[in-house]
Amino acid sequence: MDREKAIDVGVGTALVVCWSSGFVSAQLGTQTASTMTLLAWRFFVAAALLGGVATVRGRRFSGAALGRHAVLGLLIQVLYLGGVVSGIAMGVPAGTAALIAATQPLLVAVGRPERTAVRQRWGLAVGILGVGLVVAGDLGPGTAPAWAFLLPVAGTVALAVGTLLERRWAPTESTLDALTLQTLTAGVVVVGAAAVTGDLWPPADSTFWWAVAWMVGMASFGGYGTYLVTLRRGGPMRASTLLYLTPPATAVWVLVLFHEVPGPLTVPGMVCAAAGAALVLLPGAARAVGAPRPQGCGCSGNHG
Repeated sequence: MDREKAIDVGVGTALVVCWSSGFVSAQLGTQTASTMTLLAWRFFVAAALLGGVATVRGRRFSGAALGRHAVLGLLIQVLYLGGVVSGIAMGVPAGTAALIAATQPLLVAVGRPERTAVRQRWGLAVGILGVGLVVAGDLGPGTAPAWAFLLPVAGTVALAVGTLLERRWAPTESTLDALTLQTLTAGVVVVGAAAVTGDLWPPADSTFWWAVAWMVGMASFGGYGTYLVTLRRGGPMRASTLLYLTPPATAVWVLVLFHEVPGPLTVPGMVCAAAGAALVLLPGAARAVGAPRPQGCGCSGNHG
């Protein structure tokens, strides 16, 4: 395995592990606080840390860069996460929300400019079937009103649009700078909303702060950071397709930490999701659509 491929595998693995852990830390944090409170402190701490690093580094950004990353931060972090988590808070079953979110690679495939190979189309279909098997035991109407199901749908569309815009705009800022600007945007919006609704005050509970630390380190820095790196190195299809593997990974997290035994379809679903991702991500598929690795995007250097 050459160096570049080893980096891709390592970053992709980190993306799956970190992104999937966000659901577990959210489950921990919402045991003692509201969803808005948890998200507000997650973004406040992450924005403060990243903003401090940018200040020490003496970073200055143009108005155009600030505008681009503000839009991307709203789409990829605020609207996506807000839509999915708010839907679950309204009573949408987590498995249903996960299945809705797993359609994001299909939306990216429709919206991306490159031609999609036949093998990739089969991979997308097999992958979403696998995700459906993993979450099948959690599907159902729940207690949510019908309109609440539109929240994770809107969040998933926002993530797909942000993914495609990032690829189209090809910002030259490093991944660390992009993550900083997008997280600062999310922090201003979410913390402001929590202050207005009276949900900003945190509970005096160690579990809450452990969940915040986990979400900042694993989900914000690890999850969104590796998503941006994968998006820049491999393109929107690769970044999106790896998200097929997050529901199976979440099932493993839940088993290890909460001792919740997965349903009988979980293992077949994992295998199916992995097979679908492999069909999309195998090198031959990438060559078939003529999607060379982008150059000069600043993504392989300073991102951590």
